[in-house]
Amino acid sequence: MTKEKYLLKEVISSFDFVGTLISCEPYGSGHINDTFLLEYKIRHMGVVPIILQKMNTNIFKQPIELMENILNVTAFLREKIIENNGDPERETLTVILNKQGLPFYKDSHNQYWRAYHFITCATGYDEVKCDEDFYQSALAFGKFQRLLADYPAQTLHETIPDFHNTKARFKVFKEAVEKDIYGRAKDVLTEIQFILEREDVANVLTDMQLPLRVTHNDTKLNNVLIDDKTHQGICVIDLDTVMPGLAINDFGDSIRFGASTGAEDEKDLSLIQCDMHLFEVYTKGFIEGCDGKLTDEEIKALPLGAKVMTFECGMRFLTDYLQGDTYFKIRYPEHNLDRCRTQLKLVDDMEKKWDTMNEIVSKHNK
Repeated sequence: MTKEKYLLKEVISSFDFVGTLISCEPYGSGHINDTFLLEYKIRHMGVVPIILQKMNTNIFKQPIELMENILNVTAFLREKIIENNGDPERETLTVILNKQGLPFYKDSHNQYWRAYHFITCATGYDEVKCDEDFYQSALAFGKFQRLLADYPAQTLHETIPDFHNTKARFKVFKEAVEKDIYGRAKDVLTEIQFILEREDVANVLTDMQLPLRVTHNDTKLNNVLIDDKTHQGICVIDLDTVMPGLAINDFGDSIRFGASTGAEDEKDLSLIQCDMHLFEVYTKGFIEGCDGKLTDEEIKALPLGAKVMTFECGMRFLTDYLQGDTYFKIRYPEHNLDRCRTQLKLVDDMEKKWDTMNEIVSKHNK
């Protein structure tokens, strides 16, 4: 038995999974946690799937606090879903406790694991293939805001401190430029100047009095499960970065990722724009999903959320490039630089379309 299989056997035996284990295979396309799909055969019930994950403690350094967040938020969501006559088994994640009643297991190598019930007959898509999928993801993330509107956000732990503190990230960026430990700054002066000229973008949200809310902080399309039969967005997943934040940041991260006309690492910047049709599709769905739970000031600030999150992401890519590519995984030496350039191109395009973006938000703010 290999070391990995021996460890998996140890971890699996720490949970009270029901039935006979018939398969255990790596699962999904995530880059942070190691995920496995377990299948158990239960007499007269057929096959029951389980998701087992080894948590990445290099990124999430407080796994116990992280799981406390997830357990509390999903319990709150279950109550709200039941109140709305929904199906909590499909509309939120269900954490499986270990034999000691804990929402995680610490193995003999001091690694942390967790388990969820697998939500069947639903799919998470890695890219926007049609308007309806993007709209459904917007509805789902908006509903996530609506259901958690009464949750005391300040009681949540910060799973990654200052994750969307753009002002703090701007300071780190300037330090990376000044130190220039890999001698790369001379080749990216245009990108550096673009960011330095927009310090106001980095600071703008700290000067606004927007409500602190429970935020997801990784609102990509593939973090919403879409029902295979109804094609409706049914469940928001990947709750590792759920913590206190601003609703407009969740909106903005979705736009940055989903309304771009090209891939995040597209080399041909002429292909990169912020698609106003997709921007409107998402705006409509997000506002509908929130269903009146956002303040008027928050809704008016949605375009700003898109710009700030895109700017922040581009700045983070360039910071990582200057620091030697220590955070984001890369496939080639200039990967982070290509990623940075697409984000800065999107910021530039948003600035050109600023009036249009605000008109679209105003149109759906009824």
